Amino acid sequence: EEEYEDIRSKLLEEPFTCNKKPNVSCNDPADIEKDPTRTWVIDKPNIPKTPPGFKRKLVLRRDFSKLDAHYVTPTGKKVRSSTEVSKYLEENPDIKGVAVSDFSFTVPKVVEETIPKDVIERSEE
Repeated sequence: EEEYEDIRSKLLEEPFTCNKKPNVSCNDPADIEKDPTRTWVIDKPNIPKTPPGFKRKLVLRRDFSKLDAHYVTPTGKKVRSSTEVSKYLEENPDIKGVAVSDFSFTVPKVVEETIPKDVIERSEE
């Protein structure tokens, strides 16, 4: 998770290629293949790394239309917007070195062709 966040946070400046990992070749088989048993999403680049002590959570909506992002704070509180982050940081001055700009509520895009057929059928009713 941390390695992924690190790659994603610098993707535009440092595009990731398979040969950046030691002992890995671009000809090696993928760790996972796209198939109909999973719903896939495409993440956005340059989302900042989650600050230490916080957890970034993504929740898929029941209709699979999109994901929602929130952060769990070191005290266990959920914050769902930059406004809530700002308020939380003001109320917790002991949290140092963390700014509102360290949080992103940008969410990945759901790959439509991987949404289960029964979900699509229900939404068309």
